[in-house]
Amino acid sequence: MPDSTVSRGRKLLSIAAAGLLALPAQATSRSVAADPLSVHIRNDRMTVRVANAPQAYLSGTINELAVAQVRQLLDSGRLHPGTDIYLDSSTGDVAAGMALGRLFRSARFNTHLGTWHTGHAPARPATCLDACAYAYLGGVYRWSPSGADRIGLRANLLPGRIDAASSQASGSYLQSMGVQPADFAQASTLVMNGTAWWDADKLVSARMANNGRLPLEAAYRKRPGAPPTLLLSQTVRGKRSQVTLQCAPGQITLAARYDVGVDRAPLLAARAMYAYFEVGEDPWQQRTGKRPRADGDALVFSRQMPFAQLVPVLQAGSLGVWFEITGSPVRVGFWVAPSQVWTLTQPFLADCQALQPGYVPPRASGKPTKPSFWRRLFHRH
Repeated sequence: MPDSTVSRGRKLLSIAAAGLLALPAQATSRSVAADPLSVHIRNDRMTVRVANAPQAYLSGTINELAVAQVRQLLDSGRLHPGTDIYLDSSTGDVAAGMALGRLFRSARFNTHLGTWHTGHAPARPATCLDACAYAYLGGVYRWSPSGADRIGLRANLLPGRIDAASSQASGSYLQSMGVQPADFAQASTLVMNGTAWWDADKLVSARMANNGRLPLEAAYRKRPGAPPTLLLSQTVRGKRSQVTLQCAPGQITLAARYDVGVDRAPLLAARAMYAYFEVGEDPWQQRTGKRPRADGDALVFSRQMPFAQLVPVLQAGSLGVWFEITGSPVRVGFWVAPSQVWTLTQPFLADCQALQPGYVPPRASGKPTKPSFWRRLFHRH
């Protein structure tokens, strides 16, 4: 379908069932509705091939009618799940922004800041305020603003300046989107002319943006007669790569699976000379071991390390999986942050320790040790 423009020139369906939160009037930005929401859709073959997803540009007022408009486009098939949404809106209702964010999340949309443009003319900067900022948080992948694009809240909507009901509704929404209210407040560091602009450099650390990188997942598998196995899974831009740690007496086997796509895997495997792990900034067996091979849509390889290295690995802020490709000046691969899931990896560590030679189980707490005969004899009162 060619580029298309959709406006609110027709009657929209009622959104009585949309479940909008009834926030008080002070939880809205300007009530001006002079600029109804406009939606520009770009889903031609070239766009989808280059960006790996259709694109939709939303600008104008975010209110109940805007939410119904986007829902209708999704239900009709004109907007597809997984679409990249570009936002540019300075007016609207915060409750509608939350409803739009929930719709984005259910449709697995990804959010960016950006404005619609055609031809070779540069795009003007995008501004995303109030309702738009809440809608932005609904994206599965949320890209930090770049260049002159800006996102934030008007100061009267900052935490601590809205009433209890609005604050509770806002906090509930943020947590459902994986954002902590405290981090949300700290991102608004620059207040100018009554607007608190979010610090783009802090959005990732506050988990308000992820730039295509979902939180690390950890899964521990323990089966009778099988070695303890820990699986770390990292999804980046829709591709899921994994590091598997398998425990044995005296050593740990690390196996990596780097998702590059079924077409690229055999091509990269044919040119890959070395593969290695990197703990922090320290490569492990950088020039040894078997070459990586293709397995379906991924490059795979495995290495062994002493059990003594397990704790540093699980506590590492960065565990890299890297491949050196013939003819390429840069390495390819991915990294995970095991320290982020430290509490989830403790059962694996404990069971792995129990397999090691000379292991002495810790004494159970709360049970007093019975004194020896000689202690009882010489310490009687």
